[in-house]
This record gives sequence, C-alpha cells and structure tokens, in this order.
Amino acid sequence: MAQAASKTCEVCVSAPGSHYCIDCEEYYCENCKLLHNRQKLSRNHQFQKASDQIPEGKSKCNEHREELTLMCNTCNVPVCTSCVTGMHNKHEFSKFVDAIAQLRVDNETKIRAKTNEANQTMKKIEDSLRSFDNAVESVIKAITDESNMIKSMVDKSVAQMIAIVKVQSKKEKDKLTKMLSDAKSVLVAGHNLDKRRKDLDKTKQDGTMVQQIKTLKEEINKLPIVSFPEFPKISFNRKCVTEDDIKQLIGTYTLSLCSPVEEKQEQQHGKLYRCSSCGYLLSSLFCGNDEVYQRILKELTQQYHQSPI
Repeated sequence: MAQAASKTCEVCVSAPGSHYCIDCEEYYCENCKLLHNRQKLSRNHQFQKASDQIPEGKSKCNEHREELTLMCNTCNVPVCTSCVTGMHNKHEFSKFVDAIAQLRVDNETKIRAKTNEANQTMKKIEDSLRSFDNAVESVIKAITDESNMIKSMVDKSVAQMIAIVKVQSKKEKDKLTKMLSDAKSVLVAGHNLDKRRKDLDKTKQDGTMVQQIKTLKEEINKLPIVSFPEFPKISFNRKCVTEDDIKQLIGTYTLSLCSPVEEKQEQQHGKLYRCSSCGYLLSSLFCGNDEVYQRILKELTQQYHQSPI
C-alpha cells in the first residue's frame, strides 16, 4: 500500500499530523486530536492513522481530463461526466459510493451463502460418516458371522469324516484279526499233528501203525493253509486350497472410493482489489493502466468510508 506523505498538524501547524480526522478531512497531532475529541461538536469524529491515509490526487479521464466520478455498469469501468454523453451514451451508470455499497452487499450475500452451504455440507458429511461407520460395522459382523458358520461346517465335516474313517478301518481291522486268529489255530493244529507224527515214529511198525499213519496223513491234508491277505491301505489326499478360495468361500464386499467434488469456479472478470479499511473486494474490467485504477478505487473507498451510512 502506498504511504502518505509526511503531514503537519493543520491546527497547531507545528507538530507532525499523525492522525487524520475522517469527518473534518484534516490532519491532527496527538495533542490537538485529544482537544478535538473533547469538543462537543467533534467528540464523535472518527480518526485514522495518517500513515493509512490514501494519497491525495484525483484520477482523471484519459480522454476528457475530467475527474472520474461515475461507474459505467454496462462496461464496468470508471468514467467522467463527459463520457456519459460520449462513447458511453445510453449506458447504465452508478456513483462510486453506490458501486462500492453494492459490492459490499454482494460480497456479504455470497459469504453468507457459502458459509451456509459449507455448514450444510459439513452436517451432511457428519451424517454420512456416521452411516458409513455403521455400514462398516455391519460388513465386519457379516464377515465374522459367515466365517464362524463356515468354521462350524468345517468342524462338523471333519468330525463326520474322522468317524467314518474309524468305522471303516475297524471293519478292516476286525477282518485281519480273524485271519490272524485262524492262522494261529492252523499253527497249533500243525504242531499237534507234528507231535503225533513223532510219536508214531517211536512205535512198533506193524499193521496198526500203517493205519495210524494213513489217518494222520488224511488229517494233515485237511489242515487249511492260511494265505497272506491283501493288506488294506489308507491315505489322505489333500485338496489344494488357496487363501483366495477361502475368501471366495466366505464372500466378497464392495467399497466405492471417496471422490471429492470439484469446487465450483465462479467466472471472474478483470482484477480484484481489496479495500484496506473494510476488507471487501472490488472487481473491475478496467483495461487501462492498473496503477491508475488502483488510485481510483482507493479514492472511492475513502469517499465511501467518509460518507454517512
């Protein structure tokens, strides 16, 4: 921001004019300012620092060299009174003060609209966040319930399979046990026949012995021979199961990603200037010298703040 030139108090004309009375449009030193505020007619006058005072100097129309006092609403540029009947003939006009007032109203309206919209959006996001948290909990519970059910089914199937293996293996084992018992019986009978054979070898050889040997032979021939059976075999064929198979068995979920909405961009024309006193923004389509227009805007903001509202 441009700085004002050093001024002298316009009352005592000796001390530096460090304060500017907006109502009187005069510079005061510290002492004269205190006296000015004590007087009945001027006790409510408003002061600002002289360093914040906008430099003097009226902006002139480049074409007519007259003071720029109006704003052409059609072209959105500052004009002088001669421009009204010239190239801006039949256009719509407004005073600088009115233009600034309208801009302030527009800015205030837009700010309120945006803050209200932001507040509503915030509430919607909070509500949606709570709903999303509940949905997440529901999905987690569904996954847990499904996995518990599958675990229960697996445990039941495993128990049934083990029971069947035990029953079938017992049947085969019982067969083998009976075969073993039969083989033992044959062995005992063979031992007894072998003993009789040895006893006959010790007896007197006569006609009776011949008959006994024939009888022993017939019994030996009748003795069954137990052959070695085809032994049963048991094994487990493991099925190849991957983690993906388990996940597919449990089920799947879908989660749409959050995508932020693009911010609406309002169409802007020209440049924006901020008032140093009120903070409001002023816009323009002024196509001339930017420095000239800045001085114009500073000047009209000063006029606006000095005018009664």
